[in-house]
Amino acid sequence: MKLHELTPHAGSRKNRKRVGRGPGGTDKTAGRGHKGQKSRSGAGKGSFFEGGRSRLIARLPKKGFNNVGITFEVVNLAQLANIEDGTIDRNVLELAGLVRRKNRAVKLLGGGEISRAVTIHVDAASEGAIKAVEAAGGKVILPEANEAEKAE
Repeated sequence: MKLHELTPHAGSRKNRKRVGRGPGGTDKTAGRGHKGQKSRSGAGKGSFFEGGRSRLIARLPKKGFNNVGITFEVVNLAQLANIEDGTIDRNVLELAGLVRRKNRAVKLLGGGEISRAVTIHVDAASEGAIKAVEAAGGKVILPEANEAEKAE
């Protein structure tokens, strides 16, 4: 057997029906019947058309709030008590299981208390959290502060 001798099994391939091409069953109206929307070319209204009534998406209530800002991974001060390191950054928080999503920024919030001096590198922090860390003798380093230092 050679490549040019290969043929499909008998009956496995069928010629397409050429509708609207003269007498023989599917001539004239090409199997679409007479008149009406579905007899025209480009017939059909799409998958969301519901026969003229309001679409489902139009009937659903349009209320609520969609946050279009940055979504943060939140870390509270109380959660930092279990971490022994003096310097805490994203990698340390991930190893401790406090930050899971790698594509989100980390924000430090002031929930709880901190009793020891630590240096914390995060993307954002609340004013209360920064004051609490500084009161304990530590400091919070934010990316904006790093950029300002490099510019000087």
